[in-house]
Amino acid sequence: MNGPVVAGVAALSMGTYLIRFAGPMARRRMSVPARVTRLLEIGSVVLLTALAATLIVPAGGHRAGFALPAGVLVAGVLAWRRVPLIVVVLAAAATTALLRICGVP
Repeated sequence: MNGPVVAGVAALSMGTYLIRFAGPMARRRMSVPARVTRLLEIGSVVLLTALAATLIVPAGGHRAGFALPAGVLVAGVLAWRRVPLIVVVLAAAATTALLRICGVP
């Protein structure tokens, strides 16, 4: 690898670590009003819903078939049931993959 690329990757890695570290540190030093916490929770749900909606709509005008929306539906149901994120992602991927292996478009 060339030097600037390695330096860029190192800088981005350190920045990501510092941002993730700053959250818990700031949380200990300041309090967030309950209304702000509730708005952030609602915002995260809206963001995930928008992401799921964009995944269902195929890019480039192609038909997605049934496998992709089924995987997104499984993910939505599991997320709604508050299943851990890794299980949601793996179940959605497995659903889509199994349907495609079985020949479902």
